[in-house]
Amino acid sequence: MNQVRARLEDWLEPRGLRFNEEKTQVVHLDEGFDFLGFTVRRTGGKLIIKPSAAACARLRARLRTEVKALHGANAEAVLRRLIPIVQGWAAYYRGVASTTTFSSLDHYMWRLTFKWARRRHRNKSRHWVVDRYFGRFHPSRRDRWVFGDRDSGAFLIKFAWTGIVRHQLVKGGASPDNPALTEYWRNRRRKKAPPPMDKTSLLLAVRQQGLCPLCKQALIAGAEYEPDSPREWINWFAASKKMLHKHHFTYRRDGGGDERSNLRLVHSECRRQHHAGDGKRTT
Repeated sequence: MNQVRARLEDWLEPRGLRFNEEKTQVVHLDEGFDFLGFTVRRTGGKLIIKPSAAACARLRARLRTEVKALHGANAEAVLRRLIPIVQGWAAYYRGVASTTTFSSLDHYMWRLTFKWARRRHRNKSRHWVVDRYFGRFHPSRRDRWVFGDRDSGAFLIKFAWTGIVRHQLVKGGASPDNPALTEYWRNRRRKKAPPPMDKTSLLLAVRQQGLCPLCKQALIAGAEYEPDSPREWINWFAASKKMLHKHHFTYRRDGGGDERSNLRLVHSECRRQHHAGDGKRTT
């Protein structure tokens, strides 16, 4: 193992890089190590990468803090605060063995939201609380334990609903420093997994080639570069919620429906400008 480190030091030196001695350790793969929120360990002859226990503990602590701060708030406020956190964290870890972790976090989230609902309605029974805040809110999933707001129909997505997207292995010997492989690395970046947006928004974005049809600019500036941490993913989703709007070609007041053929994804600011002086209620 020390021989490998020596070879890496020789490779890093001409590039002006070196190991951070305080953060560098040499361990056996069977023992495993944590890096950027992941645990890398060889188990049963296979290399397994999954969310680290420390990263999961940090997330649980944040969720507890967020829900505690929402005591006294309504379900809409809870959803507005928690949805970007779930989406962002799941997006960051969707490329590794996260299925078991996602299920565990969904159970933890259920406990938090149930306790929040019980605290909000101290004089109501458990059955009343469940009927009020939990149900089959998702239109296509037969899951009656989804937390949601019955007034608006909005609901809290689950970690496990984010599909696992396996990392595409780099071809052996393919180095970004090799100018002959420029096209290979360009194609590899182009084939990255799409962001885990809701299906309708994603299809609209693809149909529009990532552009707002009103201003002809990118729907999300910098979307071609994936966030590289859970916090950045969370901020990305929070920003996209405020930034984008599903706009109707034919307004609902004029008989237009919510079918995808009647929708386009636009910047919220572009939508406001589009309706400036409209004199009528927007859709």
